[in-house]
Amino acid sequence: MKLAQLFGQGRTVFSCEVFPPKRNMPVDSIYTTLDGLKDIRPDFISVTFGAGGSQVNQTTHEIASIIQNRYHIPAMAHLTCVAAGREDVDRLLAQLKEDGVENVLALRGDVNPDIPPKTDFAHASDLVTYIHARGDFGVSAACYPEGHLESPDLVSDLRHLKEKVDAGAQHLVSQLFFDNEDFFRFLERARIAGINVPIEAGIMPVLSQNSIRRMVSMCGASMPRKLTRILARYGDHPEALREAGIAYAIDQISDLIAGGVDGIHLYTMNNPEVARQIAGSIASIRRV
Repeated sequence: MKLAQLFGQGRTVFSCEVFPPKRNMPVDSIYTTLDGLKDIRPDFISVTFGAGGSQVNQTTHEIASIIQNRYHIPAMAHLTCVAAGREDVDRLLAQLKEDGVENVLALRGDVNPDIPPKTDFAHASDLVTYIHARGDFGVSAACYPEGHLESPDLVSDLRHLKEKVDAGAQHLVSQLFFDNEDFFRFLERARIAGINVPIEAGIMPVLSQNSIRRMVSMCGASMPRKLTRILARYGDHPEALREAGIAYAIDQISDLIAGGVDGIHLYTMNNPEVARQIAGSIASIRRV
């Protein structure tokens, strides 16, 4: 199933993201995460391509195949310009097609100064065009409610997003954000610009002060006062921060669904217990 077909069915789509195990861990270790996610019945699960421009490997494909064929949940494999040249893309797409994985998230990816980037695809829109031309895959792309960190302004960022959609992206997943008004303003601008594909809101629960500050520095997301107060009060108390962070994420999701968001994409950080808690808290809300 192409993911765009999930939308417009009268309910809010709910999906999750997982990442491959570290290089010194067997790929089978992902089963613990997936076993914990299957019971919440996400509409699909995406698999990252590795942070910081990791070189292309088999792990993303293997995990996507496991999700699709062993857990019978639609899978979306991430693919990045900086880590994959044309031959890499051809090989991975052939493997995904063989295993029945029909969806790909085309990204530029984070440049790692220690790994020379591939240069066959300069921009995510180039990768979208290349994958879309094959006709075998549903192609998704990323969007940035507060603008990409490298964009000179929001107008330029929206123009680049329109290029990705015009190139064949049928579904968008947003970067994490913590102020819903930033997302709603972005959504309004996107619709005015003629971007009419489904747009999922990317939500990351705040579970660790250090990790969330690192993520914010990497993607440029702003920290509203409400979240800053939570970090100041509970940042040195892991259990308290965990509870407060989950409550914050549930509050965000409840408000987004009330505002008519197309979908929620939960960045699980491979923590199925947190995902289950959040999914359970919004189960009735999603059905309204």
